[in-house]
Amino acid sequence: MANSDQIVLLDFFPSVFGIRVRLALAAKGVEYEGKEEDLTGGKSSLLLKMNPVHKKIPVLIHNGKPICESLIIVEYIDEVWKDRCPLLPSDPYQKAQAKFWADFIDKMVYPCSKKLWTAKGAEHEASKKEFLDRIKLLEGELKSYPYFGGESLGFLDIAFLPFYSRFYTFEAFGNFSIEAECPKLVAWGKRCMEEEFVSRSLPHPHKMYDLVVEFTKKVGI
Repeated sequence: MANSDQIVLLDFFPSVFGIRVRLALAAKGVEYEGKEEDLTGGKSSLLLKMNPVHKKIPVLIHNGKPICESLIIVEYIDEVWKDRCPLLPSDPYQKAQAKFWADFIDKMVYPCSKKLWTAKGAEHEASKKEFLDRIKLLEGELKSYPYFGGESLGFLDIAFLPFYSRFYTFEAFGNFSIEAECPKLVAWGKRCMEEEFVSRSLPHPHKMYDLVVEFTKKVGI
């Protein structure tokens, strides 16, 4: 792409979905202008204009054209800057599997992970079990490879890495050890953090925990 391309990312620092896009852009070495949305104080007119359907971040604005929904944005980034660090497999079946498990993260892992700090009592215990059961399923997809993408970090790794920065928060609110339950998954996260673009893009786990604690106090949980 031309150096004159204008790339803007509408984002919100703690968002796992925004982090995905930041990781993909960093993996490709794409420079962009980040615009932080203060979602606690209302949504900007730019966000409402660029994503009038869902009115959510992240939104990637490429030469004035908006792309919405994190996994779609990551795939878009991979296609546009395809000459740099491919993320999705070229094999159609492997590509379909990567997309399937990324969708599993959004539909099956994310909802119960949120309940670890929003639910109480029996619902909290049920969410804890669901969360651990589901990340164990996901862990199985690592097989004997160092990454979900096989020998190199790819699309599915980027889809789940933002959750790795919340592992400390999940453990603190859920009163369990992810390393005890899913040692391969924790080893995978540590391996990914050895990549400079990953360690630069992921928020510190303790910062994420502090933000969640602040949020729960604010909403009275």
